[in-house]
Amino acid sequence: VRLEESGGGTVQAGGSLRLSCVATGTIGSNYNMGWYRQAPGKQRELVAYIASGGSPKYADAVKGRFTISRDNAKNTVDLQMNNLKPEDTAVYYCRVATPLNVYWGQGTQVTVSS
Repeated sequence: VRLEESGGGTVQAGGSLRLSCVATGTIGSNYNMGWYRQAPGKQRELVAYIASGGSPKYADAVKGRFTISRDNAKNTVDLQMNNLKPEDTAVYYCRVATPLNVYWGQGTQVTVSS
């Protein structure tokens, strides 16, 4: 399974970005898809995830600003990020978890300037 992310970049505070991730390979039908991020000097943390047939879950820091969505037919998961803040600056990673394995993307940089 390979995950490919796109959509990172630099934006001013208050702006928006949309991240996309496509999973290729055989992953079955029961898997969670989500986004994590890691800022310099900090641990990787959950941003949002959505299970197969489940409701989206968000970290408190992004509730009301970020929206995660997935397309099971295309094996994609998107993260719409609005009202971005400088503290959202990080490398964002796509993650897919099946009952047996966890897969990570290579990461995409998001930089929010004040």
